[in-house]
Amino acid sequence: MRRKALSDRDFALCLDCIPDPKAIMSPLSKPPVSSPVPSSSLSRLAGLGGMAAGIGGRMVLGAARQLASGQRPKLSDLLLTPANAMKVSQQLAQMRGAALKVGQLMSMDTGDFLPREFAEVLSRLRADADHMPPQQLRTVLDRAWGKGWISRFARFDVRPIASASIGQVHRAQTKDGRDLAIKVQYPGVRQSIDSDIANVAGLLRLSGLVPKALDMAPLLDEAKSQLHEEADYLREGAQLARFGSLLADRPEFQVPRPHEDLSGPDVLAMDFIESRPIEELSQAPQAERDRVVTLLIRLVLDELFTFNLMQTDPNFANYRYNPKTAQIVLLDFGATRAFDQGIALQYRALMNAPDRPAIRQAAIDIGYFDAANPVAIQDALLDMMEVVLTPLRMQAPFDFATTDLPQKMRDMGFSIGMEREFAHVPPMDVLFLHRKAGGLFLLAQKLQACISLAPLLEVHA
Repeated sequence: MRRKALSDRDFALCLDCIPDPKAIMSPLSKPPVSSPVPSSSLSRLAGLGGMAAGIGGRMVLGAARQLASGQRPKLSDLLLTPANAMKVSQQLAQMRGAALKVGQLMSMDTGDFLPREFAEVLSRLRADADHMPPQQLRTVLDRAWGKGWISRFARFDVRPIASASIGQVHRAQTKDGRDLAIKVQYPGVRQSIDSDIANVAGLLRLSGLVPKALDMAPLLDEAKSQLHEEADYLREGAQLARFGSLLADRPEFQVPRPHEDLSGPDVLAMDFIESRPIEELSQAPQAERDRVVTLLIRLVLDELFTFNLMQTDPNFANYRYNPKTAQIVLLDFGATRAFDQGIALQYRALMNAPDRPAIRQAAIDIGYFDAANPVAIQDALLDMMEVVLTPLRMQAPFDFATTDLPQKMRDMGFSIGMEREFAHVPPMDVLFLHRKAGGLFLLAQKLQACISLAPLLEVHA
C-alpha cells in the first residue's frame, strides 16, 4: 500500500521541530550540529579571518608564557596546538565548501608531519560538518524542485544522514516507492570556490606550513577546476551511471543508481543502500579484511589501466560495506577524472622496468623529474621509487599493519624538499593518482591487511 504523500504542513512541522504523528522525520542517535552556510564572499572571508585572528591571539599568549618561563618561542610549537586545531576544525565545519574540502585533504595523513594531538583534532574534518538549518534546506529544494515538491514524497528526513564539504545527504521515500539518498548542495558553494581556495592558500602561506619557493599557482588552479567539477551534480550523476555500467558484472561492488527526475545541478538523487563505514571492518576476520583490500586495489588498477577513468577522492567515507551481502558500496563520484591512455602505458613501463636506468627513463616520461635536474636529486628520487617498487614486486604477502614504508618515504621526501635547486611539480594526473593511491594505502593500514601485491600488478603488466 502506498503511503500518503507529505504535505507542506508536514514539512513545516519538521521545520519547527514539532513531533509529527506520522513520524516523517527519523531521529538520529546523536543530533547533528546545525548552522547556516555563509554564502557571500564577504561572510566567508570574515569566517577565515576570524579563524586566523583566533589562532594568532593564542599564539601571542603562548609566546608570552614561554618567554616568561625563560624559553625561546618556536613558531611551529605555537601554531600546531590542539586548541588551534579545534579552532580550525570548528570554523571550517561551519563554513563548508572549498575551505572545508582543503581542510579534509590536509587531515588525510598528518600523523607524521604534525603533533599527534593536533592531527587527531583535525581528523574530525573527515566526518564532521555542520548541516543546514531546515529553513535553508527548504530554500535550496524550492529552487531546485519548485514549491510544493514535498507532495511527491511519502517521507523526507529533514535531518541529514551525512554532512560533507560540498553538500549533505538526506534519506527520502517517494510516493511511488523509491528509497533514495538525496544529496543537496550547500548554497553559495559553487560561487565561493575560487575565493575560498585563494583565501586558504594565503593563510597557509602566512602560517609558514608551505615552502616559500613552491609555486602554488598550478596546484591552486587545478584545485579550483576539480572542485567546480565536484560541485556539478549533473556531471556527478553521469559519472555515477558510468561507473555503474563499468562494474555491472562485478557483483562484489554496489554502485547506487542515479534518479534523473529528481536530480539537477544542486541536487543528486540516487538509490539508498544500507551499509556501514568501511573502517568498521578493522574488527572483521583477517581473511575478510584482506579480501576487501584486494578488491579495492584491483579496482584502482582497473581504473588506471583498463577504464582510463578514476574516482580520485581517497576519503574513507566514499567506501562503505554492506554486511548482509559482503559487498563494497562505492559513493561520491564528483571527483572522477579521465586519464589519457598514454599515462597507463608510462606506468606499465615503470612497473616492468628491469633496472635503474629503465626506472629513470620511465620516471622522466611520467614527469617525476626532468633530465636536466641535478644528478644528486635524480638519484634521491630514484632511491624513493625503488623503495616503493620493492614491495610491489614481492610475491610474499605485504603486511600493511607493520610496514614503515610511509615513514621512509616521508623522510626521503623531506630531504629532497630541502634542496633549493629542486622545485618541480609533477603533472596533475600524477598528483591525483598519488592522492588516490595514498588514501588506499591508509585504508589498507587501517584494516591491517596482509596481501601479495605482485600478482595483482602482473595482471596489468
